[in-house]
Amino acid sequence: MAGIIGKKIGMTSVFSVEGKNIPCTVIEAGPCVVTQVKTAETDGYNAIQLAYGDKKEKHTTKAEFGHFQKAGTEPKRKVVEFQDFESDYKLGDTITVDVIEEGSWVDVTGITKGKGFQGVVKRYNFRGVGDATHGQHNRLRAPGSLGASSYPSRVFKGMRMAGRTGGARKTIEDLRVLKVIPESNLLVVKGSIPGAKGSYVIINQ
Repeated sequence: MAGIIGKKIGMTSVFSVEGKNIPCTVIEAGPCVVTQVKTAETDGYNAIQLAYGDKKEKHTTKAEFGHFQKAGTEPKRKVVEFQDFESDYKLGDTITVDVIEEGSWVDVTGITKGKGFQGVVKRYNFRGVGDATHGQHNRLRAPGSLGASSYPSRVFKGMRMAGRTGGARKTIEDLRVLKVIPESNLLVVKGSIPGAKGSYVIINQ
């Protein structure tokens, strides 16, 4: 299984051979540096740690700086571990977008856009209570009853209510890789992915 760290550039669209307009997302994937190699003998499982995105030395702790120095690279902003990598890599190796094959399927993980405190209509697509007519004036976007009064005389855990929305880790599975542009480290996938422009994403093939 191949994987890489990237940054969401934005959305665009491409035309297929049949002339269909396909919405897609452009991702800057890599280059990533191998900052740690884990083996079954030393760590109990096989994995490699990849780092991406430059970070200022003054914003790096001494422990982090020593970790990156051991790999022979500058401090990085995003560090992710990938298990069961198909190829063997050594400390300090560089992984580029070439590990992702054009036409393959990938899973993309990111942090969704934060929406702040929202009501149940926006947060859970509630319909609202009642109609706009018959004299009611302030119940259009209300959630309705939260539970019975006499029994159980409480609101169950997990009840869908208003609250902070977005800002959660989310994975979109089975996105088709439409194009790989190695000279620009760009990856074009079909559809949308979580996160705002410039946010970090993890791509697993």
